[in-house]
Amino acid sequence: GIGARAASCYEQAVLVLRWFREDTGMPTLARDAGGSPATGYRYLHEGIDVLAAQAPDLHEVLRAGRGDGWTHVVLDGTLIATDRCRIKKPDTGHDLWYSGKHRAHGGNVQVICDPSGAPVAVSDVQPGSTHDLTAARATGFLGALHAAASLLGLATLADKGYDGAGIGIHTPAKGAHLTAGTACRNRLLTGLRAEGERGIAMLKTRWKALNRIRLCPRRIGAIAAAALVLTTAEQPIR
Repeated sequence: GIGARAASCYEQAVLVLRWFREDTGMPTLARDAGGSPATGYRYLHEGIDVLAAQAPDLHEVLRAGRGDGWTHVVLDGTLIATDRCRIKKPDTGHDLWYSGKHRAHGGNVQVICDPSGAPVAVSDVQPGSTHDLTAARATGFLGALHAAASLLGLATLADKGYDGAGIGIHTPAKGAHLTAGTACRNRLLTGLRAEGERGIAMLKTRWKALNRIRLCPRRIGAIAAAALVLTTAEQPIR
């Protein structure tokens, strides 16, 4: 009848989870849900939006983490690949969604992990040509991390791409022939960062859809936020 849906809430949830976890094609998902591919995509986007809406606010995450005894967080960027999307920059004519660093099309998403390496926040998407530091600034992540450093005493560790990011953002020193103290600091930062950076690998290996997005690239931010919510839901209560 009018207003009836082809799939139940359970079937829609299964469709969304299969898309995230297995990267199953929409023709198969829609067939199993008893609808057309167009209906399947509508169900998928509805599910993504519902999940993404549950993603935590970064300021609240940082305050809660400091209360739980976090000494630092780790900031890193990742490219979430997408099908070729040729949109030219108006000023240079370069491909907006192409990352020269990764030699692939995709969206830049900033990820924050706690000291144990669990992802706790993801940013909205920026075009793949965006530098990590620029993306962190444009998405508001940098401002939140500055506030956490000055108000909470919570430091952020990041790689050399974030050099010059400002208060509380600690990056390895650049250059050769470093002093013993500086070289030791670099090794300590690298060791602490390595644990935190596994959060990106956790997201991408757990949710295979993140390996290549076949939807509009501007949906990557919501998809990453939904994946974060799913990952958090799977973690045991500590």
